[in-house]
Amino acid sequence: MTESEGEMEATGLAPADKAAYALARATGTLPDGAARLAAEIGAVGVATVLARGNRTAVRRGATAALGAMRPRPADWYAFDVKDQDTPDWYPQGLTGDDDSGSAGVPVFVVSWYFKPEPPVTQRGVRVTFLSPRTLKYQHALLVEARPDGSYRPIDIHAGGIAWYGDLLYVADTFHGLRVFDTRHILDLRTAQKDLGDPARIGRHGGRLHAFGYRYVIPQTDAWRLLQQGPRFSFAAIDRSTAPHALVCGEYADVRRDRLVARWDLAEDGVLADGAPRDAHVLGHPKIQGALSRGGTWYLSQAADSRTNGRLVVQGDGDPVIRPFPIGPEDLTVQDGRLWSVTEFRNKRVVFGVAL
Repeated sequence: MTESEGEMEATGLAPADKAAYALARATGTLPDGAARLAAEIGAVGVATVLARGNRTAVRRGATAALGAMRPRPADWYAFDVKDQDTPDWYPQGLTGDDDSGSAGVPVFVVSWYFKPEPPVTQRGVRVTFLSPRTLKYQHALLVEARPDGSYRPIDIHAGGIAWYGDLLYVADTFHGLRVFDTRHILDLRTAQKDLGDPARIGRHGGRLHAFGYRYVIPQTDAWRLLQQGPRFSFAAIDRSTAPHALVCGEYADVRRDRLVARWDLAEDGVLADGAPRDAHVLGHPKIQGALSRGGTWYLSQAADSRTNGRLVVQGDGDPVIRPFPIGPEDLTVQDGRLWSVTEFRNKRVVFGVAL
């Protein structure tokens, strides 16, 4: 028995074939495209994005998200009325400055995927930088840039995100991971006086457009699955291991295995190897987020838009089931608490509970 297999059995999780989750780096021309955009559009830091936040969260707002949960979370932050009510954007992934270790300011980062009703144009993925100190927040659009300076939206579900150092890993369901460098948050207002046409993306008529968003973040790297089958539905960082690890796994119902795997991270934030350290069968359906910490696994389990989810805590022995809000998604640890984000309309909050 290997050391990792012993750890898996100790946490009540069955070993899985980690070879199925093998990744290959697929950088291609992504850094060239990002560098071309950055040379034309000035980059700003996370602290600047927060200072310019154009929306305000409501502390302990949108209580409908909590449903019948008792006790309530230790704290939570609701998005503003416009973001609560939109039928087009849905929160999915969550990470923060504790994951990054180098953000320099307290911040949560949330990914949203675009789910429009035709004939609305696909707008891809946006991420939100939210300050728990000021409650101000700002959206930024993720884009794929080419060496010629053109760029386009990224049409994926972005079900999970994980931030380590400067690198933001975004789950790409059927392909693996996309990587974005938070040193390349580009401010369109440094290149032109306005934000362009809110219905367009890319370069048109000599001007830059990003569906009206002020900030874009170009993709700089990618890791692709070597074989079809596994899915990337959520992501997290485990800083309790040496080396630190990236955690990714898949949402699935009872008709297929539900897997999760971990990869070692190098000090610069890049995966140390495309081969996972270990892989696990989760043993629970409809898991929207998974995080390992000190030999214990935390799993967020979803129901529907009217029913409370559950937090499954799996250590040595039988799992412990704890109450959770409606529609819980990805997981992260911040300030000694376990945090998640909820997705359903008018029930969208970032919330924290005791570990």
